[in-house]
Amino acid sequence: MRLVAYDDCDALHEGLREATADRVGPHGLDNGMPVGLPEGDIALKGPRSAAGAAPGEPPRHSTTNAHEKDADEPDLVKTDGRRIVTIARGDLVLIDPATRKVTDTLELPGRGLHGEARLLLSGDRVLVLDEESPVSPLPRRPAPGAGDSPVPRTPGPTTRLTLVDISAAPKVVGTMTSHAHYLDARQSGPTVRVVLKSVPDIHFPGGNGMEEATEANRRAVVTAPLEAWLPVFRVEAGGRSSDHRVPCERVSRPASYAGSTVLSVLTFDLSKGLGDPQAIGVTADGSTVYGNGKSLYVTAAPPGASLWRPRGKQSEERTDVHKFDVGGEGRPRYVASGSVKGFLLNQYSLSEHDGKLRVATTTGRFARGDRSSQSSVYVLDQAGNRLRQAGRIDGLGKGERIYSVRFIGTTGYVVTFRQVDPLYVLDLKDPGRPRLTGELKIPGYSAYLHPTKEGNLLGVGQDADRTGRTTGLQVSLFDVSATQPRRLDDHTLPGTTSKAEFAPHAFLYWPDSGLTVIPARSRLGGEAEALALKVTASSISGLGTVRHPPDDQNGGIDRSLIIGDTLWTFSKNGAKATNATTLKTSTWLPYN
Repeated sequence: MRLVAYDDCDALHEGLREATADRVGPHGLDNGMPVGLPEGDIALKGPRSAAGAAPGEPPRHSTTNAHEKDADEPDLVKTDGRRIVTIARGDLVLIDPATRKVTDTLELPGRGLHGEARLLLSGDRVLVLDEESPVSPLPRRPAPGAGDSPVPRTPGPTTRLTLVDISAAPKVVGTMTSHAHYLDARQSGPTVRVVLKSVPDIHFPGGNGMEEATEANRRAVVTAPLEAWLPVFRVEAGGRSSDHRVPCERVSRPASYAGSTVLSVLTFDLSKGLGDPQAIGVTADGSTVYGNGKSLYVTAAPPGASLWRPRGKQSEERTDVHKFDVGGEGRPRYVASGSVKGFLLNQYSLSEHDGKLRVATTTGRFARGDRSSQSSVYVLDQAGNRLRQAGRIDGLGKGERIYSVRFIGTTGYVVTFRQVDPLYVLDLKDPGRPRLTGELKIPGYSAYLHPTKEGNLLGVGQDADRTGRTTGLQVSLFDVSATQPRRLDDHTLPGTTSKAEFAPHAFLYWPDSGLTVIPARSRLGGEAEALALKVTASSISGLGTVRHPPDDQNGGIDRSLIIGDTLWTFSKNGAKATNATTLKTSTWLPYN
């Protein structure tokens, strides 16, 4: 597995045509079921002082619960300790945490119809990343006697990047739009890498019969221009507009196959504004992005690989991994590629340590009556332009699938589940010989794992009965200092769930005091709240809850952060400032 560049634009065009024509059916391009969901639901911090702010260091504050400290990620809320920036109903909202007031509101262009805008913050610049997904109208039945009408073209998504200057009254200083799906982004200093995914912009005419429709759609592919595959990135700044594409010489493909989907990696320096995105491309279908500040990894499923294949149908379970060097300025540099069996859960299934990549995957079917699934951890070493297998351990959670993964230094933690929660501890000191050193089985599972300052491990997930039926939110504290892990304490809330189970950026752990805040909500509806816990070296205790006004219960509490001695919680309608120690004194700031 490696990437190879196309010789010229003609070779690129021919390769894209052939790959697309092979996947066309009577209803157009058959993309199959999604292998993984786009991520990019996390956050960033910005160190520069705000205009008019008091001199000196900002108060101690929490930052986004990102996977890697040197690779910040987009999120719903950002802070540098002196100001808070968030999104509310298509508006950019600025809050002064010292006065506990909303200071500015800026209407953003586009106001996405669906999806969730995300933010990156660097000094006095805020980058808003949003994807609009227009709703297609239902087709109308043709009038009696009318001939066949052409199939209406489904409007595609629009990814919009909006750069806002907040040094004074916030103002838009640049935008970039593209008809491509937003996949994820990472930020190191003022440099942002944005990963987009685009499918061919081709109108498939179809036809009356299956064979006729397929043939007509294939003709549409072979006559489509190269521009149908390469998305346009339109940048508007300073009253000028310019269009950019990925140059042919910067497009690569996996050596073993040619894809019809194009992954584009864009690079922006927020301190300089939005200019040429310096795009590079890969003809592959991406699903997961992982970065640590020096390296950026994008995974892709080869054609035909599907986690959701019908029972009895053979399909190659494989994930391709492409590595890019992002340690310097300018566009990323392709480094190497590799491939592993199975599918990833999310970005936490990937971790680079001492130049080696650890990958956790699940293979086989995970369905009622079928226990063919099992999980593995691979260690990949770079040799030239290949990521080759240095070591591997198999057989984790037979008949189960992975629910959470965390790599910390040379140790890996993997949780699988069907009826009970086996927490596996892996010794990865010798990359060539990964070893299973411990295993703990408890009811339920942990969907997210987080290290504490004492070296323990916090798990957020669901409790379960003996049949595997989940019963409610469960927060567990694990001692992983010895060979055999053990659970020190747990806190449960029957009948509830938490956004932190599937969105780690909703999870707050403040090591200074052990304060841990997790959104919680009853499965039957009712009030949404933020559950506050005290985590020590040996115990978990409940401190209380933070609730927003009754008319703010639709979406519930999304995020929380700490600034000084204040706990801030955020929802779609407003923010609340609460004393982080007593949880009593509070101020409600509605978004007008």
